Amino acid sequence: MATHAGSEGKVLVGSNQVAEIKSWSLEVVSDTVDASIIGTSWRKNQATIKSWSGSFDGFWDETDTMGQGALSAGATVTLNLHPEGDDTGDTFWTGDVIITSISYNASFDGIVEASFSFTGTGALTESTVP
Repeated sequence: MATHAGSEGKVLVGSNQVAEIKSWSLEVVSDTVDASIIGTSWRKNQATIKSWSGSFDGFWDETDTMGQGALSAGATVTLNLHPEGDDTGDTFWTGDVIITSISYNASFDGIVEASFSFTGTGALTESTVP
Protein backbone atom coordinates (compact mmCIF):
# COMPACT_ATOMS: atom_id res chain seq x y z
CA MET A 1 0.00 0.00 0.00
CA ALA A 2 1.44 3.34 -1.06
CA THR A 3 1.15 6.52 0.95
CA HIS A 4 2.29 9.98 0.00
CA ALA A 5 3.38 13.08 1.85
CA GLY A 6 1.22 16.13 1.23
CA SER A 7 4.37 18.05 0.35
CA GLU A 8 4.52 16.06 -2.92
CA GLY A 9 1.28 17.68 -4.16
CA LYS A 10 0.95 20.31 -6.86
CA VAL A 11 -1.76 22.42 -8.46
CA LEU A 12 -1.44 23.38 -12.13
CA VAL A 13 -3.49 25.68 -14.33
CA GLY A 14 -3.05 23.95 -17.66
CA SER A 15 0.67 23.14 -17.69
CA ASN A 16 1.64 26.01 -15.36
CA GLN A 17 2.26 25.22 -11.70
CA VAL A 18 0.49 27.57 -9.27
CA ALA A 19 3.14 29.06 -6.97
CA GLU A 20 3.15 29.04 -3.18
CA ILE A 21 0.38 26.44 -2.66
CA LYS A 22 0.14 25.04 0.89
CA SER A 23 -2.84 22.71 0.53
CA TRP A 24 -5.65 21.63 -1.76
CA SER A 25 -8.83 19.61 -1.47
CA LEU A 26 -11.06 17.80 -3.94
CA GLU A 27 -14.56 16.44 -3.38
CA VAL A 28 -16.41 14.19 -5.84
CA VAL A 29 -20.11 13.59 -5.15
CA SER A 30 -23.01 11.79 -6.73
CA ASP A 31 -26.60 12.95 -6.46
CA THR A 32 -29.16 10.29 -5.66
CA VAL A 33 -32.87 9.91 -6.28
CA ASP A 34 -35.41 7.83 -4.42
CA ALA A 35 -36.13 4.67 -6.41
CA SER A 36 -38.39 3.06 -3.79
CA ILE A 37 -41.60 1.36 -4.84
CA ILE A 38 -44.83 0.59 -3.01
CA GLY A 39 -44.47 -2.33 -0.66
CA THR A 40 -40.80 -1.87 0.21
CA SER A 41 -39.82 -1.34 3.82
CA TRP A 42 -36.42 0.15 3.10
CA ARG A 43 -35.74 3.14 0.92
CA LYS A 44 -33.89 2.33 -2.29
CA ASN A 45 -31.71 5.06 -3.77
CA GLN A 46 -30.15 5.30 -7.18
CA ALA A 47 -27.07 7.31 -8.12
CA THR A 48 -27.61 9.93 -10.81
CA ILE A 49 -25.42 12.84 -11.87
CA LYS A 50 -21.93 13.45 -10.43
CA SER A 51 -20.19 16.69 -9.62
CA TRP A 52 -16.88 17.82 -8.18
CA SER A 53 -15.47 20.83 -6.43
CA GLY A 54 -12.66 21.88 -4.16
CA SER A 55 -10.28 24.56 -3.08
CA PHE A 56 -6.62 25.35 -2.66
CA ASP A 57 -4.78 27.68 -0.33
CA GLY A 58 -1.39 29.30 -0.45
CA PHE A 59 0.67 32.39 0.02
CA TRP A 60 -0.35 35.25 -2.27
CA ASP A 61 2.17 35.77 -5.10
CA GLU A 62 1.34 38.63 -7.46
CA THR A 63 4.34 37.72 -9.66
CA ASP A 64 2.84 34.29 -10.48
CA THR A 65 1.12 35.56 -13.63
CA MET A 66 0.62 32.12 -15.23
CA GLY A 67 -0.64 30.44 -12.04
CA GLN A 68 -2.37 32.63 -9.44
CA GLY A 69 -2.64 35.46 -11.98
CA ALA A 70 -4.61 33.23 -14.37
CA LEU A 71 -7.30 32.76 -11.73
CA SER A 72 -10.17 35.21 -11.34
CA ALA A 73 -13.68 34.72 -10.04
CA GLY A 74 -15.85 33.43 -12.88
CA ALA A 75 -12.91 32.28 -15.03
CA THR A 76 -12.97 28.80 -16.56
CA VAL A 77 -9.58 27.08 -16.55
CA THR A 78 -8.21 23.55 -16.84
CA LEU A 79 -7.04 22.48 -13.40
CA ASN A 80 -4.64 19.61 -12.69
CA LEU A 81 -4.40 18.35 -9.11
CA HIS A 82 -1.36 16.21 -8.36
CA PRO A 83 -1.43 14.38 -5.01
CA GLU A 84 1.95 12.66 -5.45
CA GLY A 85 4.01 14.99 -7.66
CA ASP A 86 4.37 15.05 -11.42
CA ASP A 87 6.90 12.33 -12.20
CA THR A 88 6.18 9.80 -14.94
CA GLY A 89 3.51 7.36 -13.78
CA ASP A 90 2.18 9.59 -10.96
CA THR A 91 -1.60 9.86 -10.65
CA PHE A 92 -3.42 13.18 -11.02
CA TRP A 93 -6.93 14.51 -11.57
CA THR A 94 -7.78 16.96 -14.32
CA GLY A 95 -10.78 18.82 -15.65
CA ASP A 96 -12.25 22.22 -16.41
CA VAL A 97 -13.35 24.32 -13.45
CA ILE A 98 -15.03 27.63 -12.79
CA ILE A 99 -13.26 29.67 -10.14
CA THR A 100 -16.14 30.45 -7.78
CA SER A 101 -14.34 32.56 -5.20
CA ILE A 102 -11.00 34.01 -4.21
CA SER A 103 -10.29 35.36 -0.76
CA TYR A 104 -7.23 37.03 0.69
CA ASN A 105 -6.15 37.15 4.31
CA ALA A 106 -3.43 39.24 5.95
CA SER A 107 -2.34 39.62 9.53
CA PHE A 108 0.38 41.74 11.06
CA ASP A 109 2.40 38.69 12.14
CA GLY A 110 1.88 36.49 9.09
CA ILE A 111 2.22 36.17 5.33
CA VAL A 112 -0.58 37.32 3.02
CA GLU A 113 -2.57 34.26 2.02
CA ALA A 114 -4.95 33.51 -0.86
CA SER A 115 -7.70 30.89 -1.05
CA PHE A 116 -9.29 29.74 -4.30
CA SER A 117 -12.54 27.75 -4.58
CA PHE A 118 -13.71 25.98 -7.72
CA THR A 119 -16.53 23.90 -9.17
CA GLY A 120 -15.95 21.40 -11.94
CA THR A 121 -17.74 21.89 -15.23
CA GLY A 122 -17.84 18.57 -17.02
CA ALA A 123 -16.08 15.33 -16.18
CA LEU A 124 -13.19 14.88 -13.78
CA THR A 125 -10.56 12.56 -15.25
CA GLU A 126 -8.03 10.49 -13.34
CA SER A 127 -4.81 10.16 -15.34
CA THR A 128 -1.16 9.33 -14.96
CA VAL A 129 1.74 11.56 -15.91
CA PRO A 130 3.22 10.34 -19.22
